[in-house]
This record gives sequence, structure tokens and C-alpha cells, in this order.
Amino acid sequence: MNTERFTRGQRARIHAALGDPARLAIVDTLVAGDAAPGELGAALDLPTNLVAHHLKVLEDAGLVVRTRSEGDRRRTYVRLEPDALAAIATPALIAAKRVVFVCTQNSARSQLAAAIWSRRSHVPAVSAGTEPAERVHPRAIKVARRHGLDPSGWHTSHLREVAKGNDLLIAVCDNAHEHLPSSQRPQLHWSIPDPAPIDTDAAFEAAYAELADRIDRLAPALTTRSKR
Repeated sequence: MNTERFTRGQRARIHAALGDPARLAIVDTLVAGDAAPGELGAALDLPTNLVAHHLKVLEDAGLVVRTRSEGDRRRTYVRLEPDALAAIATPALIAAKRVVFVCTQNSARSQLAAAIWSRRSHVPAVSAGTEPAERVHPRAIKVARRHGLDPSGWHTSHLREVAKGNDLLIAVCDNAHEHLPSSQRPQLHWSIPDPAPIDTDAAFEAAYAELADRIDRLAPALTTRSKR
């Protein structure tokens, strides 16, 4: 699935074309197979003029094409353009050889994030802190084990000992983000509350859940930087 060959403007037109419920219904119907305009109208209870209008919009956006029947040459069929439909997916945003998750103490959020990431992506991940604590927080270890992660090898590290120039840095707390070197690119910021001050299992579970949700969204959009 190559979404990168579509410009942002083309992707915007595709999204706009799908913004009408009737057009979305047409696309949903065509996912299963091709159909004549009259068949679409009957299936969706739409009058002929509306079917024609919606198909024109979808055609202009590059989402559907019309083909002539090889049997009755007077009939036309509408089919989806799979590549155009795939363009609504988020394209690869960043290329990186490795991801470094950073929080202040490297004792909870960044450790959990690196472990979750390693389950979701083939891109390697590690963690670090801007002011690392002496040990990983016991509740972070507890929540990791609860979710089937292995924290046995976790230890805290300083960012300067871990980061390399071509890493993608992801700050999972505000303080770390505000102390990251501006020269380090690329970098992202996830404003995830520190569970340590609350110090309850529920707070650490909430941090885990938000990290997992963000990682599920980012991991498919990240590609491995090609080696030169």
C-alpha cells in the first residue's frame, strides 16, 4: 500500500468526497464488488439523479472508475480504485532506525513505552531520562507484568548515554520535552501525565493505556530509515 504517491491535496479531495453519507454508502457497497449505477440506486434507495451526482464526485476524486460491459455494451459498471481508497490511510510520517522514548526520570512512562513499542513495531526502541532516577518505579514493573511485558532487564539511563543523532526522540512527558536538545531531530512530544505523584495502580494503568493507544496510532506510520 503506497500512500506516498498521493499529494496532500489529492488525499484531501478523497476525504472530502467521502464526507457525504450517501457517497460513503456507495463506497461501502463497492468494496464487495462492482455495480451498475442503477444497481447502486436500488441497493441504497437513491434516485437516479443523486446516484449520478455522487458518482461524479467520487470519480473526480479518483475513488471510482466506470467500465463498459463486455456483454451489453450499453451498460456501465462502477468499481473502486484500491490505491485511491488506500490513500485515506495515514502515510508514513517519519523514517527512523530507532525510537528513544524519553521522560524525566526514565522510571515509568518511557520504560513502558519502549516495551509496548517493541511488541507493535519492528523498529527498535529504547528508553532514557533527562534526570534518571536510581531505579524503575515498582508500580511500573507491576503494570508491565500485568500486561505480559518483561521488565527484568529494565534499568535507568541518561539520555546523553543513549541517544544517537539519527534517533527519533519521543518525549512522553512535558518536562522532558522542554529539556530535549533543540538540535536533535526528529522528535515528537506526547503530553502524558506522570503517574508517580498519584502513586496508585490506577494511575499507572492509565499511563499504560494512553501510551498503548498512541503507539498503536504511530507505529504503522513509521518506517525504517533506509541504510545508505
